[in-house]
Amino acid sequence: MRRAVCPGSFDPVTNGHIDIIARTSELFDEVVVAIGVNKAKSSARLFSADERIAMLELACAAYPNVSVAGFDGLLTTFCEANGIKAIVKGLRAVSDFDYELQMAQMNSSLVDVETIFIPTSPEYSFLASSLVKEVATFGGDVSRLVPPFVLTRLTERLAERRAAAEEAGP
Repeated sequence: MRRAVCPGSFDPVTNGHIDIIARTSELFDEVVVAIGVNKAKSSARLFSADERIAMLELACAAYPNVSVAGFDGLLTTFCEANGIKAIVKGLRAVSDFDYELQMAQMNSSLVDVETIFIPTSPEYSFLASSLVKEVATFGGDVSRLVPPFVLTRLTERLAERRAAAEEAGP
């Protein structure tokens, strides 16, 4: 069975992520979407690991060969423990390739794993979770960039944070 992993933080999951996952699901028998749950970075995240897992499970429900799992530590350790031989990464631009190539070479030096790069679909080439969060924070329309249930959750979370900031005062 050919197994692959699509790793990321997915904070939040975007339509670009889903596009890469869907395309990967057509190439492999089984795809695991692995969400980094690095506890040291949890305060910088908009959504908890459990919330990101739940959103991705919903986003991937249409793909029967896709499952979602959280992991802490090295992705290569996760791959080894789960018998995964391929890491699939989406590339938006040449700058992504420079970083991802180094990561791929490091990963393959640690364990027997290959990295496969899939170019992002043109309509998502600019899309990043950080940009979605920033635009949404300032009231911009991100409805075409994330699934509707993510938009709802994103809007709610940002409202919660604004209310908490107002309560805390200057």
